[in-house]
Amino acid sequence: MTDRQPADESDPERPQTLLEQLGGVSGLIYSTVPVLVFVPINAIFGLTAAIWAALGSAGIILVLRLVRHEPIQPAISGFLGVGVCAFIAHRTGDAKGYFLFGIYTSLAYCAVFLVSIVVRWPLVGVAWGMLNGLGTAWRRNRSAVRAYDIATAGWALVFGARYLVQSWLYDSDHTGFLAFSRIAMGWPLAALAVLLTIWAARRSDRMLAEEEALAVTAALGPDSVGPDSLDPDSVGPDSVGPGTVQPADESPKPDRKQH
Repeated sequence: MTDRQPADESDPERPQTLLEQLGGVSGLIYSTVPVLVFVPINAIFGLTAAIWAALGSAGIILVLRLVRHEPIQPAISGFLGVGVCAFIAHRTGDAKGYFLFGIYTSLAYCAVFLVSIVVRWPLVGVAWGMLNGLGTAWRRNRSAVRAYDIATAGWALVFGARYLVQSWLYDSDHTGFLAFSRIAMGWPLAALAVLLTIWAARRSDRMLAEEEALAVTAALGPDSVGPDSLDPDSVGPDSVGPGTVQPADESPKPDRKQH
């Protein structure tokens, strides 16, 4: 009997979790650094210094992940995002322009999630079906569709709340509060939406499993018993139970000698 070996977390064939795709806990923390650097540097040294500080911090994070042999995709995406935000801030000439890209991105995401619910293709279900290989099998079950509608609505609520709050702060020229709301309404709210997504996925999988079990039960019902199943040649000695009447033995018996 051999000991069970622990799963190798470095196995490239092992599917990554959502947290790992986001760069892990460190990736979530790193994503807040450019914003935390941008606001105070802008208040002390001005917009140009803040832009370069944000870009520099994003670049340092990228190099650090390379040196530590960590996944760099989140860092590359973060660096590009910081570059776009910095460019908009430079073009507008105002520090609050740094947050403009994120504000309208939230609005676009909210609209996409809501439209997917209206057309009966909730985006959470579509994405989950692609990730786990089930495709669109969940769409044949109304309970599964309803669960994914709820999860998709949760994501739409997160993005809609980000847009409403941050756009109001943008119009009110509250740059400091913009930075705070971007962090507070970032991955903490996304974590709640992820929990809702996990609930919907588990409920959908359970509904599909029950549906498949009912289909198998119906297929093995009385109508599935055909005349071939009554063939006496197919009945073995082990199939004869206590309630089974055995046929009489019609083979000739030798005559008994009388003494």
